[in-house]
Amino acid sequence: MKTVVTALLVVATAGMIVAGQSSVDPRLLAQLKRLFPSATSFSSKEGDPPHFKAYVSEPQPGARRVAGFAFWTTDLEPLERGYDGPIKILVGLDTAGILTGIIVVDHHEPYGSFSIDPPEFAAQFKGKNIRDQFRVGNDIDAVSRASISIVSATRAVKNGARRVARQLLTPPPR
Repeated sequence: MKTVVTALLVVATAGMIVAGQSSVDPRLLAQLKRLFPSATSFSSKEGDPPHFKAYVSEPQPGARRVAGFAFWTTDLEPLERGYDGPIKILVGLDTAGILTGIIVVDHHEPYGSFSIDPPEFAAQFKGKNIRDQFRVGNDIDAVSRASISIVSATRAVKNGARRVARQLLTPPPR
């Protein structure tokens, strides 16, 4: 009972509801909120490809619209490996195909502390269009002695975001 009350307080404090989830992971909610600060609620993970929807409230009572999608790179690119295994990254993508950010959540990379862990690595993805190159050494900073980690993480973000965009976004009018 105490755990349920604590979880509900966290959700209420954050001002968000995750529809359809019986147990709320406060850490996941905080991560989703970092990717979509203006979101008022999130769906549970659903669909193909697996993703979360970020919603914002509309002026009409009870109305909301999709602001974007979040996904785990390990769900969309399960075979992508860094130097020492998969790099789990939560990626946010708005409805225009622009990355709202990334959060490196888990990895076992020996050089991660100076390659994919620093905030500067994640910051360079915020605002990138899915049509950008995502080329390490060009529009993504390279890090000496950590090229496998950087290339793998970048490829997982790029491929995952493009897959989500192909399957969930409406193409712009011509």
